[in-house]
Amino acid sequence: MTKKETVYIVSDSVGETAEVMVKAVASQFFEQEIEIKHFSYVEDKQDINNVITVSKYNHSIIAYTIVLQDLKQYIDHRAKDEGVIAVNLMYPLMDAFTQKFDMQPNHQPRQMRKLDEDYFKRVEAIEFAVKYDDGQEVRGLKQADIVLIGVSRTSKTPLSMYLANKQFKVANVPLIPEIPPPQELFTIPRKKCVGLVISPEKLNEIRRERLKGLGLTNSANYASLDRIFEELTCAEDIMKKIGCPIIDVSHKAIEETADHILAMFKKRGSFA
Repeated sequence: MTKKETVYIVSDSVGETAEVMVKAVASQFFEQEIEIKHFSYVEDKQDINNVITVSKYNHSIIAYTIVLQDLKQYIDHRAKDEGVIAVNLMYPLMDAFTQKFDMQPNHQPRQMRKLDEDYFKRVEAIEFAVKYDDGQEVRGLKQADIVLIGVSRTSKTPLSMYLANKQFKVANVPLIPEIPPPQELFTIPRKKCVGLVISPEKLNEIRRERLKGLGLTNSANYASLDRIFEELTCAEDIMKKIGCPIIDVSHKAIEETADHILAMFKKRGSFA
């Protein structure tokens, strides 16, 4: 059995970046996979001494992604003294960034992990918005960062998704005259609830376009002004009972409404 060549990956984080790069390069030389051994979360010189020793003993290469300068300098110095090849995978590109963008790196380890955490928080928030869209499950109201309420076609769903992309868990509840609002709306902190209203004329226009897109006639009660006035009056009565802030979205883009909500919550310390 042919002995596999070994590369030691040294990182002040997990080392996934280095592993991908090492495998990509190794594929240009070997038909079979090489053996990769990790030294993750390296924080002191003794860790580096250990990997230098085993790498020298096994006649192996070290590939590292260490951004702390004192450790980087130490591994370079020790590798040279011991005749071990140690390749810095990050600094050539970091140097290029410095030259091109006239900026200095912050030399903070585990920055990718922070980016990953942000990504997963955003995914979690999006999944939450989908699950608790349109009042599907009222139990989500207590778990939400923001609860949007309003009549149909006041941009509750697209606004929920936009805010979810900013990592906020958003639930939304439609207000319909014939259906009592869930009691949970009156038990959650009113500071995290936002009512969305719209002018009757604008809502009539939006609903007529919606009916047209569905191949239905404009004579449907859904788009009639009488029905719209009834819904808006009922919705505003509920919002006043809850005591939540109310935003008129008649002439606002989704981004503008979202910024308004976030500024309002930040001012009140609702996200503290």
